[in-house]
Amino acid sequence: MKLSQIRALVAVAECGNFSEAASELQLSQPAISHAIATLEEELGLPLFARGRYGAVLTPAGERILYHARTVLQHLEMMQEEANLHKGLHGGHVRIASFRSVATHLLPQVIAKFHHQFPEIAVTIIERLAYLDVEQSLREGRADIGITYLPAPEEFETWEIVQDEYVALLPPDAKIQNSQITWQDLAVYSPVMLSCLPCGRPLHEHIRNLAPFLNTASHIQEDSTIVSMVNQGLTAAILPRLAAIPIPPQVQVHSLPVPLKRVMAVAVLSNALHIPAVFTFLELLKKFDFQSLADST
Repeated sequence: MKLSQIRALVAVAECGNFSEAASELQLSQPAISHAIATLEEELGLPLFARGRYGAVLTPAGERILYHARTVLQHLEMMQEEANLHKGLHGGHVRIASFRSVATHLLPQVIAKFHHQFPEIAVTIIERLAYLDVEQSLREGRADIGITYLPAPEEFETWEIVQDEYVALLPPDAKIQNSQITWQDLAVYSPVMLSCLPCGRPLHEHIRNLAPFLNTASHIQEDSTIVSMVNQGLTAAILPRLAAIPIPPQVQVHSLPVPLKRVMAVAVLSNALHIPAVFTFLELLKKFDFQSLADST
């Protein structure tokens, strides 16, 4: 079944004859007759009773006409929706992110974007890890993602923020100097780390510099780890954005050898985007995420 057949059906029904319908659709009368005849053949029943006074719908034709008009109305709505998305008076931007960025950074930039473009919807798609964000981009479930650098070559990326890994010690922890050492952390066994895969840079960092540390990374929720540290049950190493809010009594130290996770905005290099996505992407690239992260 073709759209040309549906348009011909509606035109003949409204005009009452084939010649006027052909004129309205700017087609030849044989073309209209052929469209109706093939549609009747496909449906297996006559839609019009033809006579010298024109074409009159059969009872079945009247019911089918209702559905044909609905199809054309939906097509018109589809075109209107497409026109909205092609401009900046509508559209939908989907951004995938892991929790720490989705919680502490993205709401501010979305609020700024919404103030400028209130008719464009922006949705945060929260994912457990940056690898899940990248997969959402591949599958077309998100337009923009927040991931770690370095990223696979299939993505175009722009660095937005560097987030320091910090050591969290219980309120009653005693250390010899203002600068914490790996040995100070080794007192706590195991030291809780960010779970994989997000914690992979940290795991490699410790493997290279402090392989004697007994660590664990089985707890997925960062807030649970922070609560355990606050109760004196363990020490932990987490990205600062993932750890906040940090209870004031928990001791926070830079690592003996500092480490940061570098995060970036990412899009698929070969993806086609509507103007709303491009506009939001430009705002993301210009927004001062680092200052926001440092002040959070």
